[in-house]
Amino acid sequence: MSTLKGLLFDADGTLIDTQDIILTSMRRTVCDLYGYDCTDAQLMQGVGTPLLDQMAVFASGDMAKAEAMVADYREHNDSIHDAGIKSFLGVSEALAQLRAAGYRMGVVTSKRHMMAERGLELTGILEFFEFIIGSDDWPEHKPDPGPIVHGCELLGIPAKECAYIGDSPYDIQAGNAAGCATYAALWGMFPADALKAEHPDFCCKSMAELATMLHCGKGDDCAE
Repeated sequence: MSTLKGLLFDADGTLIDTQDIILTSMRRTVCDLYGYDCTDAQLMQGVGTPLLDQMAVFASGDMAKAEAMVADYREHNDSIHDAGIKSFLGVSEALAQLRAAGYRMGVVTSKRHMMAERGLELTGILEFFEFIIGSDDWPEHKPDPGPIVHGCELLGIPAKECAYIGDSPYDIQAGNAAGCATYAALWGMFPADALKAEHPDFCCKSMAELATMLHCGKGDDCAE
């Protein structure tokens, strides 16, 4: 059995599948409205960090323009969010297993609290989590470890007895810096090589595999 007691999860790309609606809104905002010529990979490379930070990159640091881009993105994304959101296969079942095993769980995300909560509610998994820390709940943001450290504090469990599970390099960077065990969610938005480069403790290919790994205290080492 795992010695871990607390589990903190990223939301988008880890618990809920929002890749298509994020990419659609990014393409509409960055390319269609603002005229930038970007590949899908370029549009998605900052996902996992706050939206304003992502837009600031496209706006070359012009924060007024970045804020306008954020507003345009959110207007579109909010309009397609509910119809396009879904959970990944086996998420609810895995969370139920982890809860039954005695793990306490929370969510630490770069998404706004309101939208993260709505996504978890729509996909039927909100009940598994004691709290959500969104981008508007804490002054620091991933890859800074601050929000994950705060999550450990809310659980009342030392970071060394908590794990952070996420699908982006920023998740792994933040979890490592917080002193948590890190689990790379290979089913999310980022390629495995990008995650492995950040040296997560373990990699898992599905939520079902994650639950099994945590139940038996084992994992697949991410080193090749």
